[in-house]
Amino acid sequence: MIRWLASHVGLARPYRFERTIAVLVSLALAVITVGFVWRYRLAAELMPGSPRSWYFAYLALLLSLGIACARWPRITMVVLSLATLELGLGLGSVAMTRHELADSDLLPGSGPREVERTWHPLLQAINVPTSRSSHGKYHVDSQGLRGRERTPQELRDRTVVAVFGGSTTEDLAVRDGETWPERLEGLLNGDRFAVLNHGATANSTVQIVIRTAFYQLAYGVTPDCAVYYVGGTDINSSHISDLDPGFATYQTPLLVDALEARRIEHLLPQASPLLRLLGRLAAFAFDTARAPPRPPGRVSAEPDPALEAIFLRNVRTISSINRGRGIATIWIGEIFDFASLDKSGGRGGLWGTYLRVADLQMLLSRLNGLLQREAATLGDTYVALDEKQFTPDDFADGEHFSSKGAARFASLIAPEVAAVCRKRERP
Repeated sequence: MIRWLASHVGLARPYRFERTIAVLVSLALAVITVGFVWRYRLAAELMPGSPRSWYFAYLALLLSLGIACARWPRITMVVLSLATLELGLGLGSVAMTRHELADSDLLPGSGPREVERTWHPLLQAINVPTSRSSHGKYHVDSQGLRGRERTPQELRDRTVVAVFGGSTTEDLAVRDGETWPERLEGLLNGDRFAVLNHGATANSTVQIVIRTAFYQLAYGVTPDCAVYYVGGTDINSSHISDLDPGFATYQTPLLVDALEARRIEHLLPQASPLLRLLGRLAAFAFDTARAPPRPPGRVSAEPDPALEAIFLRNVRTISSINRGRGIATIWIGEIFDFASLDKSGGRGGLWGTYLRVADLQMLLSRLNGLLQREAATLGDTYVALDEKQFTPDDFADGEHFSSKGAARFASLIAPEVAAVCRKRERP
């Protein structure tokens, strides 16, 4: 056995040092992989069956083949070249993002994808209903909304409250049953109220206008009240030059890739960074929906009049649509754990394209103030909250609520929502 192994690795006469080199390269790549995993803690929260677990299994297979095929140098060269590419694109891109040399990496996710999204011609990306066999922490109903399945009859017998917003409304950081819309329904009395979660990750008021105008009905039932938790996504577009009224030069087209809504994203194996990169290059070359280039602009701590004008225009549009339908409108300005965000320096020190994290609190507070005044002018309800009402452990990441924070948020807004919506309860 020992003699066979020595011959296999090229250390028995006649010596075949090309085999020895192949084995050493395979082992060196394995050591580099382990070093990357340890240095950047990539094995943390690694779930069996996740794309990342398959990626490491794929790397292990390639490196094992590099040793097993040492007798055949050409095959070994191809296998080790592929392993080097996959290692460099996957783990190398992680190193670049961690050191702020790149905006995103190609490393597969550490857990299974909780929600699938597909392309939509108006919204760019929408949630795909969860299959019956799925047992994840995130359920999407037949209407594309987060939450359990309903029936038209169930909703007709209740006061329906529709909530709109971005990822902080979709409540990505918590499991089903712990989101603030679900907590709100429980506080309002689930036998008489139904709260439907229309929140969608990365949606600004531009997308929320579209959702309100065309997709507000769920199960064929018009809501009695609509709650809007907004501001954080809109302010990302601050200080972009010649800001498009529909955010069409950057934020809107960015949703396609940010939410992985391209069909090719779902067709290619997630375990291979090389195939993912080739898929993105193919989409960039041939797909009609192109990834937007970084827009011109400047970093500034000053308010952006163009952004604020678009935001308030969208608020008026939403309010007008609801008023015409007899739906009460409630506005809430987004709040974050600004101290945690500033301390972490999240997103390379920038919140939006040209907005520093350090300036976020001042500008978002100003936007919330404008929203409050606009709501009063429109005759809508504004629920005023303060970040001081929350503690750091109310947030999972400084932006999204933890389970505790979702419960606290729901309890703070429930009295006002109940007072506004109870007036419209059906007899």
